[in-house]
Amino acid sequence: MNSGYTQTLGWRDVENDSTFTVNFARDGAMQTLEHDGVREGFTWSNGAAQHEYRATIGNARVTGAVFVDGDTFNVFVLGEALAFEWQNLLAHAADAEGGEGRLTAPMPGKVIAVLVEAGVVVEKGTPFIVIEAMKMEHTIGAPAAGTVSEVLYAVGDQVADGAQLLVLDVK
Repeated sequence: MNSGYTQTLGWRDVENDSTFTVNFARDGAMQTLEHDGVREGFTWSNGAAQHEYRATIGNARVTGAVFVDGDTFNVFVLGEALAFEWQNLLAHAADAEGGEGRLTAPMPGKVIAVLVEAGVVVEKGTPFIVIEAMKMEHTIGAPAAGTVSEVLYAVGDQVADGAQLLVLDVK
């Protein structure tokens, strides 16, 4: 579990509707950025100021600023303003599950908060569970109104890709 793990994050360029992926490796292997069929080495780090970042893509080095608004990352670099939408699978895991009343983890992570208990009546969007994956927190919410019939994980539990997190009886 501690070696050879990679995580792929998908992004969409809002203006051009093009997509790209960033592959992060836990074992220290080089991260890569893939766009338009080209794969390049990729590194990034926080800058000195609050929203500043530094990145190296292939042989190019850039410094800019990033402001996050939900799943949209507004990037200011080289005199341009760009908007990228993070294809955040965890945050939207419940979106496609509305008819089933069942939520599953689309990637491995650690449960850091359980915000509901069995028997609680919830409205659409009510936060259920917060999972930490890739050092980021992701809140999974109700896909529809209903009653939580069972919570299957507790704080501190590791969840596997595809693990059922809880059962929701949809109204």
